[in-house]
Amino acid sequence: MKKIVAALLVTACTGFAVLAEPASNQAKLEYNRGYDFYKIGQYDRSMAAFRRAIELDPNYVDAYYNLGSILEYLHQDDAALAVFKQIIVRKPDDYEALYKAGNLSIKLGQNDKAKSYLELIPANSSAYSKAQALISTIPAPVVKEPESVQIEEEPILPSNISHTNGMYNNIPSPTGITTDSQGNVYIASFSDNMIYKVTPDGRQMIYIKDKKIDGPIAMVSDANGNIYVSNYNSNNVVKITSSGLISVLINNVEKPYGMNITDGMLFVSSQGSNSVLRYKL
Repeated sequence: MKKIVAALLVTACTGFAVLAEPASNQAKLEYNRGYDFYKIGQYDRSMAAFRRAIELDPNYVDAYYNLGSILEYLHQDDAALAVFKQIIVRKPDDYEALYKAGNLSIKLGQNDKAKSYLELIPANSSAYSKAQALISTIPAPVVKEPESVQIEEEPILPSNISHTNGMYNNIPSPTGITTDSQGNVYIASFSDNMIYKVTPDGRQMIYIKDKKIDGPIAMVSDANGNIYVSNYNSNNVVKITSSGLISVLINNVEKPYGMNITDGMLFVSSQGSNSVLRYKL
């Protein structure tokens, strides 16, 4: 029987419990200490014990959940959100953690991120109705024209590209590549933090140069013409719409690298956490 800090969950309006078995007896011992300290109101010592349990077993979901719940109870919302994100990275279908992340994001004024978390909760989940109620409180975003996106055509370059073999030249530190339905090729430049575009007739241009592009590695496109870029340096994944609007889709992915899209699911490999993130588009 897991010792979830139920009193705090009620006080913080969560009402959820997470069940997972630790891999280490020492981690479980620290977890139980954390629970005992919580019962006598020693929250600092309780959190320290939960953190030690996590150090011993980095995938100990219960310890993350209780640590995040105490931080939320103490109104340390930024720190609490960071903890619940760690659960989501390790267990993307943990709908209680997604709800908590959405609720905390709203408290922090991060409405777009909140909606992205809450919309991942499916209708068959016990958290679905609360998630939908929370979404209904989020005001509609104000649509603004992108200010920092720069789309600049370069002079037409001599093209040695035939219908079979050839080469695209003068692209610094090329990494990820993707295409669209019109036959355009998009190439990430890791060193220049930009995305190049090469048209079917061989014209090469700067497609995106924006501060949100930071160490681009992989790129992948969906059926709607959106492009997704894994930013190795800023530990996130950004989305570029067909109109050139850039937004951060996923935060706190440790050293994201390869990506793939299958059946509406985006998969991102995380070198920093030795894991693969699954994200429903």
